[in-house]
Amino acid sequence: MEIDRAGLAGFLRRRRESLQPEDVGLPRGQRRRTSGLRREEVAALSHMSTDYYSRLERERGPQPSEQMIASIAQGLHLSLAERDHLFRLAGHTPPTRGAASEHISPGLLRIFDRLQDTPAEIVTELGESLRQTPLGVALTGDLTSYRGPARSIGYRWFTDPATRELYAPEDHAFLTRLWVSGLREVATLRGPDSRAAEYVNLLLAQSEEFRDVWELHEVGIRPREVKHFVHPELGILELACQTLLDPAQSHSLLVYTAIPGSESAEKLELLSVIGAQSLR
Repeated sequence: MEIDRAGLAGFLRRRRESLQPEDVGLPRGQRRRTSGLRREEVAALSHMSTDYYSRLERERGPQPSEQMIASIAQGLHLSLAERDHLFRLAGHTPPTRGAASEHISPGLLRIFDRLQDTPAEIVTELGESLRQTPLGVALTGDLTSYRGPARSIGYRWFTDPATRELYAPEDHAFLTRLWVSGLREVATLRGPDSRAAEYVNLLLAQSEEFRDVWELHEVGIRPREVKHFVHPELGILELACQTLLDPAQSHSLLVYTAIPGSESAEKLELLSVIGAQSLR
């Protein structure tokens, strides 16, 4: 496939101009004259330079990579149909849809963008964090920075001891069973060629604890509503976890809240002041 520079530029401009700052969680400001988003705002949302993005709208520059197009699609809050169209305009085959896709739906992103003062994250069915709010990063660290199998919290649970430090010790036994049960269900659902099956094989080879729990053949274990996080500066935070599921993409939005007036609520307020600064 060849890049359609004119079509790509026109589509990007039209989508950018159709979005308002509040659609993507940005403040409007008082001196806004641009119709829709500014180029620099789309570039920031897409994690690229303003110059690079601007050249695409002006039909210039090299052919963008698939990774760049995926970032722009997410930054512009495109639907799956729009994302696929963008990939074709850029001369690429669109990624697969469904459980293997990491493209977050616009509806889920709109809700996420309004939770910036709350610990929240969007995760895949394998526990891979795709997005975190600033307070979510302050609570658990940047979970989106992991690469490869380590992106999955279930994989890290058995291979990286630091992962368990984020959770109260009394919850460890249950969480061990939870991750194994969940991975078994996803691997069975997605089949032997899936990423879930790959993780199972890796953990069977690397972790005796995983092998022992795997032999129990447990399924159906579900997360508890209340989670006990351990922050290096604030100690234990008892937080309720509410989940919103996007069944089309198998993504979940996890929102963590504390009972008003509780000690954990006070710690959350302090955490918002501390920000992402942590002893980790």
